[in-house]
Amino acid sequence: MQLPYVYRVTKYDPADRDEHGHYTGTEDVASDHGEVEAAYLRAVEAFAAEVGIDRLSVREPQVASLAHFGVEPPLECFGLAGIFPTGLTGFHDGAEVPLEAGLELVRLMLRDSGAWCRLEAEGTLAVHVGWDQYLYVGSTRPCEETLARTRALGLFPERIDASPYEVETNSENIQRPGDDDFWADLHRAVATGRAGLLEERYIEGASRWHRLSADIIDTVRAGITPRARLAVWPDLSSDIEAVLGNLPAYGLVECVWQDKDGRIHSVIADEDDFPELAARISGADAATLLSMYADERAPLLTAVMPDGDGVVRARW
Repeated sequence: MQLPYVYRVTKYDPADRDEHGHYTGTEDVASDHGEVEAAYLRAVEAFAAEVGIDRLSVREPQVASLAHFGVEPPLECFGLAGIFPTGLTGFHDGAEVPLEAGLELVRLMLRDSGAWCRLEAEGTLAVHVGWDQYLYVGSTRPCEETLARTRALGLFPERIDASPYEVETNSENIQRPGDDDFWADLHRAVATGRAGLLEERYIEGASRWHRLSADIIDTVRAGITPRARLAVWPDLSSDIEAVLGNLPAYGLVECVWQDKDGRIHSVIADEDDFPELAARISGADAATLLSMYADERAPLLTAVMPDGDGVVRARW
């Protein structure tokens, strides 16, 4: 739900905006990694303190997958390894972090590290970062003391109706839960040879792939990331020549393959990458090609992992 008080907090003086609200001043869109960045973090900390929040939940996490559009160079593991001991797999929807870790996530977003998420204390506080150092904070309270503190830090808080990055949910798009019924269907699909590959999308922009057999499905299920999105596909093909023969003349494809050591890899490629892709998978044990276009990408089964109480809370 949208909180009643929403503020846009920036380093951009409203006096330097034109009649359309576009900033015309001289402030850089990149983080200074210094006093201004620290002011943003202290502002978030002040909002949290005023509403009595010391922990935040990660919502809708995502990482850059095809290209990095940030204004700064990308970081190894998007800078997440210093926040989550398990790196990317710890950065999942619903992961609860102490405020200090939440502030470090805000820092990464201010620096365009390639990792992004919403941070929420459900029904109380919401924080996320847009392009060009635009910070959005939603609260159940007007937080007048924090607004004064934020101005004293040299930032400009402005009340707005809603963040342009407010989560959009479609009540008609009901996600199937990855419950016992789903896994029973998966067992049957694998047993009959219809399926053999499970895609675990644990963050928007990052997936793990599992090649399935009937005796390992339960083990795979036990290791799935909380709230992950699942897609079931036919098995990989051992006819690598036929797979390469199906490369399109142009366009984006995702190639998934298993190497001689049993490890599964995937890469997204277009026609310029196809010669290198062919060289990489020529010695693979098995492979498949999946279209990257939504109207052509049709898995056999899909589901979203529910929480322990059986409720699907991920807003994929």
